[in-house]
Amino acid sequence: MRFLIVSFDGLRPDLVAPNLTPNLCRLQAQGITLSNHRTVYPSETRSAFPSLVTGSTTSRHGMVGNIYVDRSITPSRYIDTEDAVLLRKLDLESGGRLMSTQTLGEILASAGRSLAVLATNSPGTTRFFHHKAEDFGHVRLSGHFREACTPDDLLTEAEELVGPLPPKPPSTKPDKAGQDWITSAFLDVIWPKYRPDVTVLSYGEPDLSSHFHGTGAEATRAIIAHCDRQFGRVLDWWEAEGRAEGVQIIAISDHGHITGHTQVSVVERLRDAGYRPGTAPAPDVDVVVVPGQVGALYLADPSDERIARIVATITGEPWCGPVFTRAKNDIEGIALGSLGSHLIFIDHVRAPDVSFCFRANDSVDPFGLVGGTFYENNRRAGLGVHGGLHPRELVALGVVAGSAFPGQGSVSVVPSGICDFAPTILHLLEIAQPESMTGRILTEVVEPGQKAAPESRSEAFDTGLGRFRQVLRRVQVGASTYIEGGTAE
Repeated sequence: MRFLIVSFDGLRPDLVAPNLTPNLCRLQAQGITLSNHRTVYPSETRSAFPSLVTGSTTSRHGMVGNIYVDRSITPSRYIDTEDAVLLRKLDLESGGRLMSTQTLGEILASAGRSLAVLATNSPGTTRFFHHKAEDFGHVRLSGHFREACTPDDLLTEAEELVGPLPPKPPSTKPDKAGQDWITSAFLDVIWPKYRPDVTVLSYGEPDLSSHFHGTGAEATRAIIAHCDRQFGRVLDWWEAEGRAEGVQIIAISDHGHITGHTQVSVVERLRDAGYRPGTAPAPDVDVVVVPGQVGALYLADPSDERIARIVATITGEPWCGPVFTRAKNDIEGIALGSLGSHLIFIDHVRAPDVSFCFRANDSVDPFGLVGGTFYENNRRAGLGVHGGLHPRELVALGVVAGSAFPGQGSVSVVPSGICDFAPTILHLLEIAQPESMTGRILTEVVEPGQKAAPESRSEAFDTGLGRFRQVLRRVQVGASTYIEGGTAE
């Protein structure tokens, strides 16, 4: 039995439709759709994909955001995980502890199995799928970035057969060539020569196009259709050959998107309130505001009093959504008005002192998509963003198909999440699951009808400060917990 995980970065499940994604719909007709499927917090790519390959939440693997501040050394340093070379350096410097828990690639290697990666995401994201591939002689190919590729001779062979690596297009131009290249590399090189036990084929679109054109824009829909056509080539191969050789297909996305409606500057607001903010550690900075859509504040003096003061400042702002600090008890954070960061599974040594989301609502954008939010970047309003706790940011695609998943054309309504795929794959490969995994085996799709569907239990946590109120909603299935959404007003 082998597995092929096909990812569509940032694809909202409500955009999967016969007229736009006929091949994904073809897979749904042959498999099981996970209709209540979610990602982790923060709903960012370089937190979500580490959760995919570790089977664990952010609090376990330690990738607390696309960008974080490393305070394990003095002076603290700014870490942008988009940089694949930096990630390799950090892993070597830490004695192999870039990730705080084992990954699927490491586990498979220890069992004499292999993991191959082909991706058009950023170089850092591509490395995250299997950050130790070169240590085990495993395959990792980027559709654009040589520094993320290993081994060198394989890249040479792939370029001879498929063509040279296409250059990364400008951010405003949908990336077609990269998706074509990795699809051909899998079909013409990796599968025929290596037959990996598990393969990740990750299309970096439609995420980029959503950020620069809008989630429902014509350009974004066009690249969704293009990625679906490339997936159609893979599905044709699977129906003709792969399925008979025991290949199981898992189609996923890592997060959704909502639409930015009002631009804000957290740095300017904190400066007005008397702080000395900056976007990276520096001697004259008393609070680092990590740039991007996920609110992350690292204080030079993270005392309870300072944290409480800054929480009081931001919760008075119209753009402030749910806020989290280190736990004071089972529910509350140490700052009045905040919830404990453990409730969203971000309580790791790398986590910020204050985590917050920009305030979101259920407004409908010009393309008819639900979900709007304040946002912090230099682009115009009306474009796609993600990272927070709106349900449309957390919802993700999940479809499984193959002999291991009986129930052709069915829909599972049991809550599930991106952390569940690694434990399920290991279970089906009869490889022991490490205790670090927080995901569960998807028994309801592996053994449908043989056991009663797992029971789920909803829960809500709320707190406030003055006129600020927030609510976090989660659902539990067995020992696993999924975040449904968070709101503030």
